[in-house]
Amino acid sequence: MMEKVYQQASTAIDELFAAADTLKRGDILVIGCSTSEIVGKRIGSGSSVEAAKAVMDAVLPKIKARGLYLAVQCCEHLNRCLVVERECMEKYDLQQVWVKPQLHAGGAFSMEAVARFDDHVMVEDLRGKASAGMDIGGTLIGMHMHPVVVPVHAATRHIGEANLVMARTRPKYVGGPRAVYDDPTVR
Repeated sequence: MMEKVYQQASTAIDELFAAADTLKRGDILVIGCSTSEIVGKRIGSGSSVEAAKAVMDAVLPKIKARGLYLAVQCCEHLNRCLVVERECMEKYDLQQVWVKPQLHAGGAFSMEAVARFDDHVMVEDLRGKASAGMDIGGTLIGMHMHPVVVPVHAATRHIGEANLVMARTRPKYVGGPRAVYDDPTVR
């Protein structure tokens, strides 16, 4: 099953990158991941270290290759705080908090981020600075994303048994009836 999880996560991140083609080096991509949902259990009831490793194996190298920061959201037991690299925290002036994710307070995916990041820190929130995101299993990442959030309609709809919702952001449209907007596909 973990090979399937890896393949689904790998395909999903590629689809997200294709849809969020305005991402640039230094942007934040947030992932909330219920490994319980991936293995077919109710969120928060069956954390899976194996599922966390499979998803992280699939996404982290691709995120790093694009020069993006990965922010991993913890579960509600840690008020959805996030694991980020210290460099990300400093660049975006985020507020550090003191907590260590555990299997049933933070979750397996946040523990995997702690283990793999070069210089991890915990932050309270992203202050709406994430430019793209993956919500694996209904973890509710929207609070961390920059308005305006645009859903990504991808072919990959599940990772394991978990529902997958992905999103990108775009600048707000402002102005009235005479406003003209740049074509976002022309850069």
